This record gives sequence, structure tokens and C-alpha cells, in this order.
Amino acid sequence: MNLSGKQKSFLRSKAHHLNPIFQVGKNGMNPEMLVQIGEALEKRELIKVSLLQNSDEDVSEVAEAIEQAVHCEVIQKIGRVIVLFKPSSQEKYRKISLDIPKK
Repeated sequence: MNLSGKQKSFLRSKAHHLNPIFQVGKNGMNPEMLVQIGEALEKRELIKVSLLQNSDEDVSEVAEAIEQAVHCEVIQKIGRVIVLFKPSSQEKYRKISLDIPKK
């Protein structure tokens, strides 16, 4: 899934008002968290994940790990917050992905 700059910009504007629903702490990422992130993306399509100050993880490494494990797209990284997008496979949850401007 390759999004254009215009599409990523649209998603960034949609994500602006969202609060992070996952926090990566000093224990770092774990398989359960990746499963939960995948499930949250399935229902919401667009979420934020934040890295707490006590986390030793690198934002880019965490973003890449999530992207590969969950097969989603990292829309942006702001400080210690990562914005993730993945179109839902279920039609009833597809709201944001239907509004994305065409390339």
C-alpha cells in the first residue's frame, strides 16, 4: 500500500484530533501489543501510538516494527508519537479509507 503525499496529508489532518490509544513504556513492544494494535486498526483504521519518556525504544525502530508486524502504514512520527493507518478489511469499519482522495 503506497499512499501519495496528498493522501498522507489527508490522513494527518484526520489524525490531528486523535489521542494515542497505545503507549510503549519501559518494557518496549511485545507480541500482545502488536495484536492489539492490529485489532484497533481493523476497527478504527487510524490510530496514534505514543512512546513514554521512560521507554528506551527508538521511535523509528518501533514504527518500523509495527509497520512490518501489522502490515500498516506509518503516516507520520511527531516527537514520540506515531500515527498509523490501515484500511479495514471489514466494510462496516471502513470510514476513513473511503474518504481518502484518489491519487
